[in-house]
Amino acid sequence: MKKLLNTLYIASPEKYLSLDGETVVVKEDGQGDIHVPLLNLEAIVSFGWRGASPALMKACADRHIGLVFLSVSGRFLGRVVGGNYGNVLLRKKQYALSEMEGESVKIARNCILGKVYNSRWVLERAVRDHELRVDAPRIKGVSATLRQSLPFIASAESLDTLRGYEGEAASRYFSVFDELILQQEEDFQFRGRNRRPPLDNTNALLSFAYTLLTQMTAGALEAVGLDPYVGFFHQDRPGRTSLALDMIEELRPVMVDRFVLSLINKKMVTGQGFRKKENGAVIMDDETRNQVLGEWQNKKQKIITHPYLQEKVQWGMVPYVQALLLARYLRGDLDAYPPFFWK
Repeated sequence: MKKLLNTLYIASPEKYLSLDGETVVVKEDGQGDIHVPLLNLEAIVSFGWRGASPALMKACADRHIGLVFLSVSGRFLGRVVGGNYGNVLLRKKQYALSEMEGESVKIARNCILGKVYNSRWVLERAVRDHELRVDAPRIKGVSATLRQSLPFIASAESLDTLRGYEGEAASRYFSVFDELILQQEEDFQFRGRNRRPPLDNTNALLSFAYTLLTQMTAGALEAVGLDPYVGFFHQDRPGRTSLALDMIEELRPVMVDRFVLSLINKKMVTGQGFRKKENGAVIMDDETRNQVLGEWQNKKQKIITHPYLQEKVQWGMVPYVQALLLARYLRGDLDAYPPFFWK
């Protein structure tokens, strides 16, 4: 359980929520109850299946406290709100800004700044930890190029210009990604990013984990009242969670790329768990997919210090914190959207 930015997060799927006077009671079999005052709460987000009492649902609806239910993996299930409350003003602001390129660029370029900054961190960390096992000059050269691109990204005034900088930075980053694969190199050769479909084992892992992160982020956006289908950087397309794709840009390197590298380098997955279909697409078998899902859940439980809030949170909470920060920016509570700059 964690309280951040006036939002109460219930991370354990075994907990049941009820009401006692003016407090939320968090119950779990065999453990003591925890009481949290409703006063000043803006939302309660529960990851699990045990649910909440009707009395608590009514109390939250009466006080305009969003009560959000998500699956253990972070998929949005539903929200309890009062009859005249539904984050209408927040969504109207989101829709309005999405139609204004100048305003969209302000948000999008911060997401991309976070992505390139964090990509550099992944590369620099690899050189620091494995200098004798990687081509350090090659990696440092790419890192320097990414660093030089940051001022250009920060000053981009159009989405097309920003997309050009982002595409070039991603190409540079993935040009040395193979250097970070230190074990099982024959089974996990990486010759560039490909998707729809992934054509090798490493890309299959990346695509699957990016999908998990996108689902989490879409759930986070729903939880704070934003529309995950209306983005600022990615264009609207039927069925595509464009805003979730915007938001994962800054999180891809540190949440997914390093996760995939750990799976490979620590031999948590092997080449035997993948097969190639007739069309060239590479897919995982059920055992490998379950292994990846289990390790993803483990990663989400690890504690970090959020670089902007300077509070300890689980990795799995990071998309929800970033969604809250974006909502606060759209409401006018923050001067700019603060991207996740990992250190």
